[in-house]
Amino acid sequence: MTESIQFETGKMSDIDGVLALQELYLVANLSEEEKAFGFVTTPFTIQQLTEVINEKDLFIAKDNNKIIAYIFAGSWDFFKQWPIFNHMSSLFSDLTFLDFEITTTNSFQYGPICIHKEYRGKGLITPLFEFMRTHMVQKYPLSLTFINKTNIPSAKAHTEKLKWTIIGEFQFNNNEYFILAYDMNQAVS
Repeated sequence: MTESIQFETGKMSDIDGVLALQELYLVANLSEEEKAFGFVTTPFTIQQLTEVINEKDLFIAKDNNKIIAYIFAGSWDFFKQWPIFNHMSSLFSDLTFLDFEITTTNSFQYGPICIHKEYRGKGLITPLFEFMRTHMVQKYPLSLTFINKTNIPSAKAHTEKLKWTIIGEFQFNNNEYFILAYDMNQAVS
């Protein structure tokens, strides 16, 4: 990884760069062969990006001022505009993770995360995640996310590199997903 990489909370001036990176790896834009290297499933609009930036819930990595990665985070209230997040949060009462009672008030939705392919596999995910974690732990002790079971690179990165725990699974729109949890008080070692 290069020394020129900077981590920042998103600003309004970052919107175009985030949208450009999103467009490169949005599942709807990829061939089956390209999907094997990972993808993002949730497209964000300028209005949604603005809301996340105002909440200070967008975290980006830049190399020479070019956006090379991002992590979205946000309340379940923000994410309820997409049916899949409502479905997942409806499963919380059946899930267990450590000593947490999983609720929409003590947890947040992590993701999507997107890293430009030229920077994948170079250790960027850990410091970017840590940057996000140190900010979001001030609001929430618990993070949850889901990963499409066909997105093997993402599942491996989160369970092996970041040590997320798979706590459940569900089906939605003919796709199968893992549900993962992370204790935000734990730094990635």
